[in-house]
Amino acid sequence: MAQPHRPNGADSGARSTATATATAARGSGLLRLGSLPVAATALTATVAVYMALVAFGNITDFGTNQQFVQHVLSMDTTFKDPDLMWRAVESPALQNAAYVAIIVWETLTALVLLAATWFWITGLRREAYDRARAASTVGLVMVLLLFGLGFLAIGGEWFAMWQSSDWNGLDAAARNIALAAFTLLVVHLPGARRTAAERI
Repeated sequence: MAQPHRPNGADSGARSTATATATAARGSGLLRLGSLPVAATALTATVAVYMALVAFGNITDFGTNQQFVQHVLSMDTTFKDPDLMWRAVESPALQNAAYVAIIVWETLTALVLLAATWFWITGLRREAYDRARAASTVGLVMVLLLFGLGFLAIGGEWFAMWQSSDWNGLDAAARNIALAAFTLLVVHLPGARRTAAERI
C-alpha cells in the first residue's frame, strides 16, 4: 500500500515562508489604504466632486445663484453707506457676465481636480505622484482664488457682503477655503511627495 506523501522539513519551511509572505503582502496592501498618497487621492477626489456638483448646479439651476450674484454686486441689502455705494454694479449685463465667469471658473476647476484625481489613482500603482501633486496644486489654488479672492476679498469687502443678512456667502466660502487649504497641505506633506526618480 502506497504511503501518503509527507512533506519534508524543507518543503514545510518553503510553504510556511510563502504563506507568511502572502499574508504580509495582504497586510501591507491594507496598510497602504492609510498612507498619505491615498489620503491625498481621497481629499482631491472630494474637492473635485464638490466643485463638479457646484458647477453642475449653477448650470442646471442658473437662476438661483444668479440672484445671489446680482444682489451682492448691486449692494442692495447692505447698510447702503454713501461712501461705499459707488462701488455697486447695477448693470444686469455686467452682473450676468460675472456670474457666467464664476461658472466657467468652477467648471475648469472641477476638470483640473478630476484629472488630478485620476493622476493620483494611476500614480498609486507606480508610487509616482509628481503629476498628481502638480495638478492638485493647480486645481486647489483655483478653489482658493475663487472663494478667497472672489468671495471673501472682493464680495465680502469690496461689495460689503458682510453687511447683508440675506445674501451673505462668507461662511460657505470659509468652509470651502478650509477644505481646499487642508487638502493642499496633505498633498504637499513629505509622505505624499515621492516621485518616479526617487523610486529609482
